Amino acid sequence: MLLLALQAAALLVPLLLLPYYLMFMTRRARLIQPLPGPKPLPFLGNVLEFGRNGTEIMTQLARLGQKYGYFYRAWFGPFLYIVVAHPKEAEVFITSNVNITKSLNYKFLQPWLGLGLLTSTGHKWKSHRKLLTPTFHFKILEEFVDVFNFHGNVMIQKLKTEVNGPEFDVHKYITLCTLDSICEAAMGVSMHVQDNKNNNYVKALKNVGDIVMRRSVRPWLFPNFIFNNSEYGKQQRASIQILHDTSNEIIANRKKEFYSKENGYANKSQENEFGQKFRLAFLDLLLQYQRDGGNLTDEEIREEVDTFMFEGHDTVSSGLGFCLWLLAKHPQCQERAYEELYGIFGDSNRDTTVQDLQEMKYLECVIKETLRLYPSVAIFLRELDEDVKLDTCLILAGTTIAFLPYFMHRHPDYFPEPEKFDPDRFSPDRAQGRNPYAYIPFSAGPRNCIGQRFAMMEMKSLVSKVLRYYKLLPGTTELVLCSELVLRSVTGINIKLENRK
Repeated sequence: MLLLALQAAALLVPLLLLPYYLMFMTRRARLIQPLPGPKPLPFLGNVLEFGRNGTEIMTQLARLGQKYGYFYRAWFGPFLYIVVAHPKEAEVFITSNVNITKSLNYKFLQPWLGLGLLTSTGHKWKSHRKLLTPTFHFKILEEFVDVFNFHGNVMIQKLKTEVNGPEFDVHKYITLCTLDSICEAAMGVSMHVQDNKNNNYVKALKNVGDIVMRRSVRPWLFPNFIFNNSEYGKQQRASIQILHDTSNEIIANRKKEFYSKENGYANKSQENEFGQKFRLAFLDLLLQYQRDGGNLTDEEIREEVDTFMFEGHDTVSSGLGFCLWLLAKHPQCQERAYEELYGIFGDSNRDTTVQDLQEMKYLECVIKETLRLYPSVAIFLRELDEDVKLDTCLILAGTTIAFLPYFMHRHPDYFPEPEKFDPDRFSPDRAQGRNPYAYIPFSAGPRNCIGQRFAMMEMKSLVSKVLRYYKLLPGTTELVLCSELVLRSVTGINIKLENRK
């Protein structure tokens, strides 16, 4: 009986997999033959060449780039990927007003984020992008500087325990600080996670991110019916329940207060009873739009708030960690940044103002150079909605385009000595005339990051605060990069601290 079952399976499996094999022989495959790329295996494509985790993916992408250049093809199971790491080809795809759909991998975030600004496409994305753009106006973002100051000051106090000690992973402190900041900026509440790192929301947030990344490199988990019945699916549902319950509770309370006659936000004075300046959170702006007759449901509000929480947390903490690591490794650049800050603040311990942030010209170059070497999102994907005709080939709709900022930012034609940390690359005279698509840490084109100004303000605020209090010294642990939802180092961001004053 067992022998018959095995024989039946031996016949059935090839029949089930035959359609996937035939995809390599279709018109799609024939049309992109002029592009270089690794030879695909039957059924698997080039999956085995990309590794099993984010660290192996980065290593293999570097290897494939050396062999096939900055523009090549690869198969992930039956799915065709065009890998783009050159500004010329990137511009063709990234500036399109039609090809704005995120790839299949982003759909794995939909159980949590729904169809928010990150995951939606078409008319919904365009209408929400138009709606949300004014909420990131500079005058509104100015209000969040106090948030950065408050939570940054908490982080400075927490870091005191590391002064004159051995090297430590500074990313752990940064992550909790940025999460506190984004909670208050997005939802108007502080979860005080810097004082409670075992917060259930923090655990659930990390768990969902880890599961999405694991699923992204396991094609057999792509189908929902398989994933949902797996252990990963069960864990994800439990974590998303925590995230949604938290967001829904905060939104319900905020909405109740928003519409309260006694405490209504519409009639609030500029200061509360404690003399603190009143500040609208991202959530309040959405509630205000809904109240004024805007076409926005409660579910859509939660989707956008959750999206802002996701995009504004990990990406900023990634950039901050690498920035402090680079400054520790390059004391001359660190001293130059500190001298700029001393010129602004002197010996004062006062909080940062918007005007101060605008005067941090060199520090801004430091952050930009950090994001060149270590872009928070090292890889991002789009799925073509219409065919794209190139000089060498025709790429059909449905193909996935994989943009690689990490490698694009190291193109020697645009960044000589690409591995060298040189913030002056972004001084006005040296940056002038550079191809705008050679540097895309916040993506580019219609789907560029709507919160990039918010991110830059927060990074400048927090890096400047750390430098004013502490001198950064390098650790001995080297980075081991891992491309997950954001770029990380699996060995941590290890530095040492000394008091500056």
